Amino acid sequence: MKIIVAFIMIFAVQRVTAQVRLPQIIRDSMVLQRGRAINIWGWAPKGAKVTVKFRGRTYNTRAGENEKWRVQLSAEQAGGPYTMEIDGKNRITLHDILIGDVWFCSGQSNMVHQMKLHSIRYASDIAKANYPEIRQFWIPTLTSQQGPLDTLPSGYWKSANPENVLDFSAVAYFFAKDLYQKYHVPIGIINASVGGTPIEAWMSEEGFKDFPSIQETIEKNKDTAYINGLSRERAEFMSKIPRQTDKGLDGPVPWYDPSYVPREWRQIGIPGYWDDQGVKDLNGVVWYRKEMNVPAAMTGKPAKVFLGRIIDADALYINGKEVGHTTYQYPERRYYIPPDILKPGENLLVVRVTNYFGKGGFVPDKPYSLMAGNDTIDLKGYWQYKVGEVFVPHHGSFGGAFGFSPQNAPTALYNAMVAPVIPYTIKGFVWYQGASNAERPGNYAALQQSMIADWRAKWNEGDIPFLYVQLPGYGDYRYLPSEKSGWAELREAQLQSLSVPNTGMAVTIDLGEWNDIHPDRKKPVGDRLALAAEKIAYGENIVYSGPIYQSSTIEGDKIVISFTHTGNGLIFKDSSYSSPSVGEVEGGFTIAGADKKFVWAKAKIIAPDKIEIWNDELKEPKYVRYAWADDPVNPNLYNKDGLPASPFETK
Repeated sequence: MKIIVAFIMIFAVQRVTAQVRLPQIIRDSMVLQRGRAINIWGWAPKGAKVTVKFRGRTYNTRAGENEKWRVQLSAEQAGGPYTMEIDGKNRITLHDILIGDVWFCSGQSNMVHQMKLHSIRYASDIAKANYPEIRQFWIPTLTSQQGPLDTLPSGYWKSANPENVLDFSAVAYFFAKDLYQKYHVPIGIINASVGGTPIEAWMSEEGFKDFPSIQETIEKNKDTAYINGLSRERAEFMSKIPRQTDKGLDGPVPWYDPSYVPREWRQIGIPGYWDDQGVKDLNGVVWYRKEMNVPAAMTGKPAKVFLGRIIDADALYINGKEVGHTTYQYPERRYYIPPDILKPGENLLVVRVTNYFGKGGFVPDKPYSLMAGNDTIDLKGYWQYKVGEVFVPHHGSFGGAFGFSPQNAPTALYNAMVAPVIPYTIKGFVWYQGASNAERPGNYAALQQSMIADWRAKWNEGDIPFLYVQLPGYGDYRYLPSEKSGWAELREAQLQSLSVPNTGMAVTIDLGEWNDIHPDRKKPVGDRLALAAEKIAYGENIVYSGPIYQSSTIEGDKIVISFTHTGNGLIFKDSSYSSPSVGEVEGGFTIAGADKKFVWAKAKIIAPDKIEIWNDELKEPKYVRYAWADDPVNPNLYNKDGLPASPFETK
């Protein structure tokens, strides 16, 4: 009997492995690229015949020695829905296939950020998102150090409706929506993005041929024994750290419980960092509490609370019940409160805040309020606080384990999230990344240009469009000219990639937020990318970019700057001068002599594409910078078509 069962199991396994299989991305509801040969591929037993039938045509092939097969379908016009049949030992039927334009969207968190994270600003767009021909294929976060993977473990094509669109990348969705509304063809988005990741993680090993030190790192990371050793080293170090306890949770009554009687709590302001309010250099857990009166009209109905942003993690309790928590600093805190939580009269709000590094607390210049129906209670002001736990610094060597992040390692995300969808035929690329490289911008220009060439070579579709976002403003304002700015240098590196044919850059210097690395205004970013696509990918004769630095000449004690992409002419937007042809002294342009000590400059538009720059005290100018800061105070140079100028420095 055991022999028979074993035979049946072996037969079943052989039958499954003999079947035709497809990569995860080739499935129901996919969008295929119009106007080009369409790649369809998969696996089957060596030498097995595979037949693909699509739109009245039949394509035959056989699996090779590596059990892989591939066919190229004839170019098709936009349309659908269609059905595809793939036959081998088995038959696979794919339904609801559309033909249109497919864009591979990638980068870090600002490309990740889904519509649901911006649901307040874009509530109307979400409610009206009924576009069955706009579809997204979301690639889960995966890494591989050993080499490129063949396929993905999961993934589905989903169309844009009010439910699904919540998980769409906001930037990619608005980009796709613009193109769909203009060209009325299906738009597919393949989104492979991971927050906090450097450009190196998204490049293939071949892309680093000019970076020998990175190639050495790649080879070292292929050694699984080395990687496992790092993991053991970290685990051993962590096991030696004494366990600490949060007094707010470990006492007889937790501090969020309404029966808890507070003693020795101090006053603190929200918003604000505790480091700036008398609690210096504390990494650990700080509890905040506030008793507040809630009118009867706000009770018995769903409510929501906005707690701005909190660094780093938090949990919110109302009347002793947890109503929401977040584990890291970047999302805005928007928690929904069930209708049975609030009560008329006194209510207790308690927030447990955990900070791991730097300043902890509540980020200023964000919304802090409790809302129910048409009523709102402002949560800004003085609360009470008490420290629940102090994280004691641990000194000494923890080896390389703490410096190794699988998702940040060179090639790791390319291998696991990009390679599996090659050679899916696409229209072009959309890239939004750079913040993770801003602390070391020196080689970013070379890396980005190498990645563009690398991806184009891997897809083997020629110089297909590569569109990307230049970093917005972020960080504290500086009212003195910046001597050094990693973000400005990174933007300059991004600007240099425009020298690569068939590239387009969306300038977003005016769309940032000083206190949020994830600006809420995502639609203008998608809109500007779409403009670049209309010009570069679709050949429209339009103004698609703001002014771009072209050249400079020194004329006596002034420097004249020439620009391209000036459209209908240059303008200083919201100038404090009476004439829009004269620029602000502070915040925009700076000028320097041979010593490169920059001072604020005056600026005047002297032609539709030229600006004159000077400082009355500087007689021998040599260099000019524009919007040269992490977050420039007043980047107000635009063209009359409403697009901002890219920051730059003259050479």
